[in-house]
Amino acid sequence: MKNKLRNGIALSIIPQIILVKWLGNHPDWVERYYSNGLYLWISKFFRTLFGWIPFSVGELIYTALIILAIRYIVKNRKKIKGHPLKFLRDVVIVLSVFYFTFHMVWGMNYYRKTLAETLAIRDEATIEQIKKLTEDLIAKTNEIQFQITADSTALVKVPYTHNEIFEKTINSYKALDMQMPFLEYQRPNIKKSMYSIPSSYIGINGYLNPFTNEAQVNSTTPVFRFTVVSGHEIGHQIGYSAENETNFIGYLVTLKNEDIYFQYSAYAYALNHCLRAMHRIDKEASIKLYKKLNAGTKKNYQELIDHNNAYKTPLEPVFKSIFNTFLKANNQKDGIKSYSKVVNLLVGYHEKYPL
Repeated sequence: MKNKLRNGIALSIIPQIILVKWLGNHPDWVERYYSNGLYLWISKFFRTLFGWIPFSVGELIYTALIILAIRYIVKNRKKIKGHPLKFLRDVVIVLSVFYFTFHMVWGMNYYRKTLAETLAIRDEATIEQIKKLTEDLIAKTNEIQFQITADSTALVKVPYTHNEIFEKTINSYKALDMQMPFLEYQRPNIKKSMYSIPSSYIGINGYLNPFTNEAQVNSTTPVFRFTVVSGHEIGHQIGYSAENETNFIGYLVTLKNEDIYFQYSAYAYALNHCLRAMHRIDKEASIKLYKKLNAGTKKNYQELIDHNNAYKTPLEPVFKSIFNTFLKANNQKDGIKSYSKVVNLLVGYHEKYPL
């Protein structure tokens, strides 16, 4: 590749960034022409191409690229040391190609209309509203926990394999897309991550590979939470990038499943977020609310805590910091805190559709 072409590709990252940010000021355009236009074709193509393969092609590609990058650096270390500016330019070329590809195949979804607008609900909540929803969710969670176990102190064990959960989640999307067309999910492609154990050490329960449109779920995640995470990752696949929105979609799709274990997981998931929100707002009130919860559900929450503690590592805060920066760079100003913003959507939705 000639130097002029290399320089041109490297420098193209500047107008790319400007163009993306400009388009980001026009969410209606992004919604109409990208999220509900070009992206639908791109995502279906990749899910058709890779969906039938039982393992993650994207993870193999990532592995190969990392190995090749390390090999290149080791093999050419003297040349790199002698011509650092050329190496820096080559790095920028890679970043420029990555930036273009990422936004073309998925990333522009960060700039689409909000889910609150699509659902015509409010995306804000008062302390009183959060407290009321928390109380309602405690009642629902306790009711279903007892309905499943006939013992308020018993742990709920979801009796399904990972693949059965994937199938039930896909069926839940199919059942909902008539009422909510924005949840239409064709040509499924959801898999267990081959790197579930390393993912656990850096705090990842699942992720979407934007370049192959494969949704990966961490297989070490407690089954009690695996249901909602599966719905969350498919939410990314259908074109929703914001974490609070895919948290809500994961909750909604799991809640609307006919299976009682899924409903329990959904209520307990939403309740967990609301209790955390109450703890930040009013610690004493959150403690009183938590005491009303059946001991069986508390044991399910302890499952999650034990899982997280078992994989604690100094690397996790580092990864979260990097991911926080990535989210902020992609139109999520709250960064990693945007996950907890799902509470506003929960309040807005159940204000319109009471529990």
